[in-house]
Order: sequence, then C-alpha cells, then structure tokens
Amino acid sequence: MKKIVSLFVAGFVTAAALPALAQFAKPDDAIKYRKNALFVMQQNFGRVAGMAAGKIPFDAKVAAESAAVADFVGKLPWVAFGPETDMGDTKAKPEIWSNKAKFDDYAKKLQVELSKLDAAAKTGKLDAIKVAVSATGDTCKACHDDFRSK
Repeated sequence: MKKIVSLFVAGFVTAAALPALAQFAKPDDAIKYRKNALFVMQQNFGRVAGMAAGKIPFDAKVAAESAAVADFVGKLPWVAFGPETDMGDTKAKPEIWSNKAKFDDYAKKLQVELSKLDAAAKTGKLDAIKVAVSATGDTCKACHDDFRSK
C-alpha cells in the first residue's frame, strides 16, 4: 500500500512540475498549481510534525518518506507567484508582489529548512526531527504572517 501511495505521490509531483516548465496559460492555472503544490507540501510536513508532537505514532520510514516529498515539493510553488496571479481564488496578500524580495527570501529559507528536515528524517532520530520541524514550522509561520490572508 505504501508503495502505491509513493508511486502516486511521485506521479503527482512529476505532473505538477510540468506546468512550471512552460508559461502558465492563464493566471488561474498558476494559482491552482501553487495551491496544489503547497497543499502536498503541507500534508507531508504535517505528517512529520504530527509525529514530532506525539500526535501520530512515530514511524521513521514514513517520516523520512514524507520529509523527502515535502522537501521536493517545497521547490515547486514559487514559480507560480508571477504577474497577474494576485487576484482570484487565493489567500496571497498583495505584499507578495510589492515586497517580492522579502517573499523570495522566505521561500528560499523554507527550502533550506525543508532540506534540513529531510536530512534529519533520514537519520531516523526523533529528537533531530523535532528540532527540524520546529525550525521549518517557524519559517512557514513567518511567511504566512506577512504574506497570507487569514
């Protein structure tokens, strides 16, 4: 079952990455793309965070798999914050485009923290995972506080 889920996620991630290789046909496509990438990232990070918080039984293999997916998918959504993608079905604040350098800095910091989480999860050591989850969560929160509407 886990193998099937892993194959599904890999297929989804590959399919989700394809639009980034070409221009989005319309702004709504970019918004959908980034929302889906962020959702997959959040679901996988949330699974590891749940283990770190003791809300989900710790499974080192699942933690490592989920952290790896979150790390990979965490590289995808940023290309979809382009021109004309500030309107429509989005919680993105206008500050993303008026302060793009700060937003891009947050995106880079998140990618660094997700890579650290991936490395920590590969060790199988819950204490290392807890530290990485905390740092990653803090990075997510900082960006949401500044750039995401409630």
